[in-house]
Amino acid sequence: MRLRHIYAVLLGVLLAANVEAQVYIDSTEVARILGRQPAKTVAAPEISIEDGEGEDDAGFPDFQTDARLSWKENIKARLDGILQGNLVETTQVGVMVWDLTDDSSLYSYRERMQMRPASTMKCVTAIAALDRLGSDYNFRTSIYCTGDSVDSTGVLKGDIYCVGGMDPMINSTDISAIADSIRAMGVRTINGSIYADLSFKDRDRLGNGWCWDDKNPTLTPLLYGKRDEFTARLRSRLREMEISLSGGAGERTLPGNAKLIVSRTHGIAEVMRPMMKQSDNLYAEAMFYQIGAAEGRRWSSAKQSAAYINGLIRKVGLTPNNYNIADGSGLSLYNYVSPELEVQLLRYAFKNKNIYDTLIETLPIAGVDGTLKSRMRGTAAAGNVRAKTGTVMGVSSLAGYLTASNGHQLCFAIIINGGMRNGPMRNLQNRICVALSQ
Repeated sequence: MRLRHIYAVLLGVLLAANVEAQVYIDSTEVARILGRQPAKTVAAPEISIEDGEGEDDAGFPDFQTDARLSWKENIKARLDGILQGNLVETTQVGVMVWDLTDDSSLYSYRERMQMRPASTMKCVTAIAALDRLGSDYNFRTSIYCTGDSVDSTGVLKGDIYCVGGMDPMINSTDISAIADSIRAMGVRTINGSIYADLSFKDRDRLGNGWCWDDKNPTLTPLLYGKRDEFTARLRSRLREMEISLSGGAGERTLPGNAKLIVSRTHGIAEVMRPMMKQSDNLYAEAMFYQIGAAEGRRWSSAKQSAAYINGLIRKVGLTPNNYNIADGSGLSLYNYVSPELEVQLLRYAFKNKNIYDTLIETLPIAGVDGTLKSRMRGTAAAGNVRAKTGTVMGVSSLAGYLTASNGHQLCFAIIINGGMRNGPMRNLQNRICVALSQ
């Protein structure tokens, strides 16, 4: 019996069998088996994912323009139409759109509602960091030594101090460069220990209001590959370079007589890019603590960072007591902001070139990259909307900038709390962006 006939008989047996489980047979696969055709490999589409959720677009309407209405009136009619239905009835929705060209409110809907922002909190952190630190600021990790100078036999009678600046980008290249700098001093033996100076921030290793079952980053000021492994990696690299170390490792603050060996730095824009494009929580918390540690303060805290942000909130004309700043990433259950606050901060950034020029380059672009890569594709919003997404259980948000169809620059914030599924919440955000862009 020919092989294809055997497959046909087996297929018939399966179809005739009285089984309780449902069997789904793909017609293409059946045709391939009976025709002895090779299977085709179909590449899975790339999907941008934030906090474990994929995209769930429901399509986009073709928004009509009423010639009897002004552009602003048409926008209002479109957005009023979008904000109808079950989602708005069963969740908390807040929206605000600001016309940056006219410097006036374009649209608002429950814009003062106090809600959890999820990762659009990173916009607040980024703007505050650039405001306080400037676009030329560097994250810094510095290596010092104590003791006598290196003698003729290559012995350093002293200790190595690694002063952390909470730089999340430290990697193997940095560790090798540090080890090279120690060896360049002529060191072949260190008669001492390696100490970690962790005084850049307080000893809290988790943020206030973080859920225990989330994938939370460890908030340590001395990082390697986003983990608390810096001194271990440096010791290992020194051994590979045949530099012996007689002492162990520990934690101490830097003494006043220590001498600088080398510093490794990464610019604020370098750190902000993955923080915003990929919504990296550790990068956001590292940015947040830089705010509190400005001007060389030791043992900086979340409260110090929040205090500066509260001052900025007051500066943009709002009342800090109406909000709660708990962390820099949006992971905390204790963060409460409003669409109005996010819009006013985006407006403030737009008016300050030194902030805006850095911020705008780090935001995800709809249909192009980051956490917006798979959203709004094939619409007027694709390549136009630059915005930060936000996603945690029950929360979906979007805040950023776009160019409207009349050429005006806009900023916007959309926050939704209480949704059971992220897809419908994101679809509402997408439709608003398309309506503003079309």
